[in-house]
Amino acid sequence: MGARPADVVEAYLHHLAVERGSAVNTLRSYANDLRRYVDHLATASLDDLDAVREQDVAGFVAALRSGPQALAASSAARALAAVRGLHRFALRDGLVAADVAREVTPPALPSRLPKTLSVDEVEQLLAGCVGTGAGPIRDRALLELLYSTGARISEAVGVDIDDLDTAHRTVLLRGKGGKQRIVPVGRPALAAVDAYLVQARPALAAKGRGTPALFLNARGARLTRQSAWHALHGAADTAGLSAAVSPHTLRHCFATHLLAGGADVRVVQELLGHASVTTTQVYTHVTVDTLREVYATSHPRALR
Repeated sequence: MGARPADVVEAYLHHLAVERGSAVNTLRSYANDLRRYVDHLATASLDDLDAVREQDVAGFVAALRSGPQALAASSAARALAAVRGLHRFALRDGLVAADVAREVTPPALPSRLPKTLSVDEVEQLLAGCVGTGAGPIRDRALLELLYSTGARISEAVGVDIDDLDTAHRTVLLRGKGGKQRIVPVGRPALAAVDAYLVQARPALAAKGRGTPALFLNARGARLTRQSAWHALHGAADTAGLSAAVSPHTLRHCFATHLLAGGADVRVVQELLGHASVTTTQVYTHVTVDTLREVYATSHPRALR
């Protein structure tokens, strides 16, 4: 007997946990995907990983995408990533003669355009922060900052008071991988943040032990990402827009509205903190759709 698939999977998961320090959720997902893979190989009477060929791996991906319990393309792609990692690990440890999973292509993912709101709908959303208490005042400032800067929710709650430069109307954002960027802040957002700093933050800060965080929760500690999302969703509920809102909605609106207003895609890339302009270009598709709709309803030749 050579390399039993189940034994290699166990060794690989141990490698991910101990040597790579993978997150618990990642390990759980990989374990589930690789269990399916082991079952698939057993059905094909493949009890030695070195006997597996490229067509067997491709067959596993095809099987995931068929039948009454077919997986979505994204889930099948994730499972293939786990299988590829397994075969790379097996080759590295000399358990197999070749990496037969390397050339297997994942299923094509559907093109998904970001959910965006119109400018009027954004105004509705921002107006959804109603009330004179510390919470609504803070939430209005948070949402204004998200829309004004295109920040991720995690970046916004990570802002400290000293990161805000009111004189130059900029804010320092800390993005993925420890990368930092300075982005402009619009006057309405600055006004909302100033109102929060004067009317709400002192009362919230008095309940805590002192923190440099800009946005505080009811206990005086830094606002969490989950609480910020609840604030956004609460405003959307009030405005009747909850079905169209996700944690990234205001970030998507920021990018789409800038591009629709004529901003250069590379400038938007820098503002969003994207490493590649390709990531930003998905928003140009939304803009093109808008232009096409205007053209179809306005151009005399398009009406024929």
